[in-house]
Amino acid sequence: MPKGTRTVASSERTARSGAGPSVELVPKVGVPRWLLLFHQIPPSPAYLRVKIGRRLSRIGALTLKNTVYVLPFTEGALEDFQWVRREVTESGGDATLVEARFVDGLTDAEVERRFQDARDEDYAALAKEARALVKATLRALPPEEPGRAKLEAEIGRLERRLEEIAALDFFHAPGREAVTGLLSALRSRLTGPDPKPASDRPKDALAACQGKVWVTRVGIHVDRIASAWLVRRFVDAEAEFKFVAPRGYRPSPNELRFDMFEAEFTHEGDLCTFEVIRQRLALNQSGLSEIAEIIHDIDIKEEKFGRPETAGVAAMIAGLCLAHHSDNHRLERGFAFFDELRAFFARKKRSG
Repeated sequence: MPKGTRTVASSERTARSGAGPSVELVPKVGVPRWLLLFHQIPPSPAYLRVKIGRRLSRIGALTLKNTVYVLPFTEGALEDFQWVRREVTESGGDATLVEARFVDGLTDAEVERRFQDARDEDYAALAKEARALVKATLRALPPEEPGRAKLEAEIGRLERRLEEIAALDFFHAPGREAVTGLLSALRSRLTGPDPKPASDRPKDALAACQGKVWVTRVGIHVDRIASAWLVRRFVDAEAEFKFVAPRGYRPSPNELRFDMFEAEFTHEGDLCTFEVIRQRLALNQSGLSEIAEIIHDIDIKEEKFGRPETAGVAAMIAGLCLAHHSDNHRLERGFAFFDELRAFFARKKRSG
């Protein structure tokens, strides 16, 4: 058995009769981070392996090896794995469920990143569908317009799929905000755009953003690092940043949220948060348009602009996030990197 684990249940423990399997917690030594399920499925019937695989996928379990699956430790995850264990054992297989403080051979950050990558694949597929629908619906549709009912049904289907993915997004994968922005743009085709603020002049908007605390989700990545840099360098040199849970946070009057649920600045349509801040506040300083194109393609996961520097910037940010778990450390290193990147583009433009 891997180091750092304690057995919760095995195939020798039969589930209690009644509505569902028993959930047995063992006394804890330290705080478990993970639940691991090991199983051996009999070769027949042939459909059983596919059936168990689909069930594990539906609960968001991550494959570590062919027969080893992991979930973050929660009461709900424990119950989900207990149900899978019961199904395996009742079909003649063998299964063991353990709680673990760490996964041998992987850091917690690496396991979390694998969960994020899995959900980002789901978000990217959904964003592709939403983007195609946005391009096919270029204007608002009044109630009597043919095709409105079909559009509303399609939006509802995409929104339900987003909720399903989000329910399994245990570590807040960055791809969610892109889908949210696209679905918001689609909803505006039915309801019309949100009313503009009383004053939409860039200078007034810029002044209203100064002296604020800027709030975003924990676990910042490329769009949030770049957006924070943009704010500190071109909006408010004294701006403070705060990192909170992705949902349910209620901002104080002196706070502005960015790149999170119901934020004042977040994805809009096909624009990432960096682009939205730059557009709304009319930030046109040298080098920013090139950086915006790079951030867009990395965050949205497409090749709309196809700049040659994009792959290098993506690798740099990925390495930065792997090396630094602290959001404040990520900002510190990210600010220095984007300062240098902007200097490169500004000089290139002058020499060109």
